[in-house]
Amino acid sequence: MWPEGVPTAASVQEILYFQAQTMEMMYRVIAQELKAMNIENANLQDYLNFYCLVNLKEPSSNGSPESSDKSAAGLARKYRRFMIYVHGRGMIVDDEYVILGSANINQRSLACSRDTEKGGHPRGQVYGYRNSLWAEHLGMVDDRFKDPSSLDCVRLVNQVAEENWERFTSEEMKTLQGHLLRYPVRIEPDGNIGPLPDQECFPDVGGKICGAPTSLPDSLTM
Repeated sequence: MWPEGVPTAASVQEILYFQAQTMEMMYRVIAQELKAMNIENANLQDYLNFYCLVNLKEPSSNGSPESSDKSAAGLARKYRRFMIYVHGRGMIVDDEYVILGSANINQRSLACSRDTEKGGHPRGQVYGYRNSLWAEHLGMVDDRFKDPSSLDCVRLVNQVAEENWERFTSEEMKTLQGHLLRYPVRIEPDGNIGPLPDQECFPDVGGKICGAPTSLPDSLTM
């Protein structure tokens, strides 16, 4: 959901701001290409999507303790919802190639020839790995997952992810379908993005989802 650190901190907010700007740039390119092809009323999320992983812990047999504590820690104890932070990076391409490495974006962690990452391209194993990840993230197995590029598959994944966001942000304790959530931003037809209505900040912990520019030197957040 957000990079390592406190989501309300200036450094994290600036990273989130540039993350949102990057997402917007990508959606704008898609919108421009669709317009050039005279494709009207297209849903940009049929072509590009961003997700995040979360966990919603079931209440104990005694129920969640009622508390007047409105701090981030107090709200976390009350609603028992947390992001899943994975300090790593993975990429699967066309069910044929996979790269698994550290979270660092550098040559050592991308070349697939050093001791901190693994690369592979055996068809079948990559397909099985991707389906295993999807089953865990989505809490289900479906024949539509066999072709992740199909609109039926994209729309099913988006449906599950959007329903999970509604459950995750609900005042009532509701079980998630797996762990996958849509990344909580609004996407306009022209590619511009912004916060969802009445959901400008992350639940419980605060911090603007789309971030905010700061006066910090870029070297601190790059």
